[in-house]
Amino acid sequence: MRALLRLLPYYRPYRAQVAWGLTSVMVSVVLQNTIPGFLRAAIDGFRDPNGPSVAIRIAGTMVGLSLVTMVFRYLMRELLNGLSRRIENDLRNDLFAHLATLDAAWFGRTRTGEIMARLTNDLGAVRLAAGPAIMYLTNTIFGGVLAFVFMMRISPRLTAVAVLPMIALPLVMMKLGRAVHDRFEAVQKHFGELTTRAQENLSGVRIVRAYRQEHAESQRFGAMSDEYVRLNVRLATLYSLMNPAFTVLAGLGTAAVLWIGGGMVIDGTISVGAFVAFGFYLSNLTWPLIALGWVTNLFQRGAASMARLNDLFNAQPTIVSPASPRALPVTSGGRAIEYRHVTFAYPTATGDAGRDILRDISFTIPAGGTLGVVGATGSGKTALLELLTRVYDTTSGEVLVDGVPVRELDLGALRQEIGFVPQESLLFGETIGMNLAYGETDATDATNATGTPATDKSDETIRWAADVAQLTETIAELPAGLDTMLGERGINLSGGQKQRAAIARALARRPSIVVLDDALSSVDTQTEAAILHGLRSALTARTAVIASHRITAIREATHIIVLDDGRIAESGTHESLLALRGKYWTLLNRQQLEDAVEAA
Repeated sequence: MRALLRLLPYYRPYRAQVAWGLTSVMVSVVLQNTIPGFLRAAIDGFRDPNGPSVAIRIAGTMVGLSLVTMVFRYLMRELLNGLSRRIENDLRNDLFAHLATLDAAWFGRTRTGEIMARLTNDLGAVRLAAGPAIMYLTNTIFGGVLAFVFMMRISPRLTAVAVLPMIALPLVMMKLGRAVHDRFEAVQKHFGELTTRAQENLSGVRIVRAYRQEHAESQRFGAMSDEYVRLNVRLATLYSLMNPAFTVLAGLGTAAVLWIGGGMVIDGTISVGAFVAFGFYLSNLTWPLIALGWVTNLFQRGAASMARLNDLFNAQPTIVSPASPRALPVTSGGRAIEYRHVTFAYPTATGDAGRDILRDISFTIPAGGTLGVVGATGSGKTALLELLTRVYDTTSGEVLVDGVPVRELDLGALRQEIGFVPQESLLFGETIGMNLAYGETDATDATNATGTPATDKSDETIRWAADVAQLTETIAELPAGLDTMLGERGINLSGGQKQRAAIARALARRPSIVVLDDALSSVDTQTEAAILHGLRSALTARTAVIASHRITAIREATHIIVLDDGRIAESGTHESLLALRGKYWTLLNRQQLEDAVEAA
């Protein structure tokens, strides 16, 4: 239950709503427990000659009280259930904002399906604990106490007989409640695994179909789904024991009251009206106690889910801005980049550093220069670029921009300087115009309802960037131009079109540093040449880092490094590297041979 304490700050903005909601609960309970008193007076009043007329007036009063009770019952649900929805919304927003701050290492060891399960099922369980459970707990406690007081006023002896079997309720509740918590936690954990399996299959549906694994994947998913059902049945079996157990204990008290109370009526110890009223009060006490099992279930589920959400909240990024960040000098051109004895290893699932991917890397790019990075697959090209944008931090050594270590810069300020095109060109399910404007400062404020850039300046920038990336003709062929909606991850574009869109998105920011990570791997040779020609003009006065496995993409760079097993094997210009007749020369000859074979 301690995990739910984290919800307390979320109640502060809604203090008035909480107060009015709980007041409505208590007022409805008071009115509900007042009605049996009027019923007692009406029954006992029939002995009086004017009893019938008095009974009619009392009946009218009871109807009125019931209507008022109904109003307060509505208010308590409207206020407290509505409150739970608002808290759920605030939690979801805070969770998403916090997840956006976490670094690549955390996401590398946390499955997407598990995150989605916590943002859906677990949030729903917490919502039920945040509103309905509190409402019914207040109703149970306050109603039970009030009913007990009225019962004691009628007959302490009969009250003792009624509540004696219920003494075992707390013991049963604690025993079953803990089991509910553990079993629900197991259900939610398995749901995360099930969601991960579904997410992987849906995102990789083309691979599944290409390898004809639909049946095998359906069987795997079916087996996991069956296990999910089994875990839920275990939980339902436990929950199904709670209400009968509470009902039996309450029923024993009711049976004892009927037996002993009936004798007291015959003896004249209490009146018929008092006995009837006592029965209603006992019902008002019994049903809240039975509902206590349901409330306990809600709290235990909510606590289990909140603990899982707290795991997300407690996760802290390792890549953060310094407390007192340094500022980069103002410039309208490119920025100098320097790597000083950089060594890097990707963090493992345990958070420790793994095998070194880069080893003692040192080089300098002057402002406005272009660095070409080439090497075999796995040589460390992507890792080299990710250190510049602080996707990861170096294991040792420093990366500097304009002489300032990137660790000393504000993350937002650093990344604002960089237009980054990763290997995987991810596009969002928005209009292509919105995708191209995504990297611009305040792009969300500069777009209209359709997602198309709304200002002339923005539209001009996007069209320029699209032209450089050889995307203008593609946009013109789309049904609605820049307003054309893309499918999930840009699925209605080809691989080459997505790469060109990613390049245009990076250029639209007009950044001082442009980083291309094998960004032309999916375009044909002719389009590559056109894009590179446009880039030479677009990158004038800007610093560029271009990593590629194709020599044609980096041969015009002012400086080229050849990576081999995480080290710089060769460096220089295209001409000087060819003169060495080393790895660069060998790589170029191999690619030329491959191109010749393909052309034939």
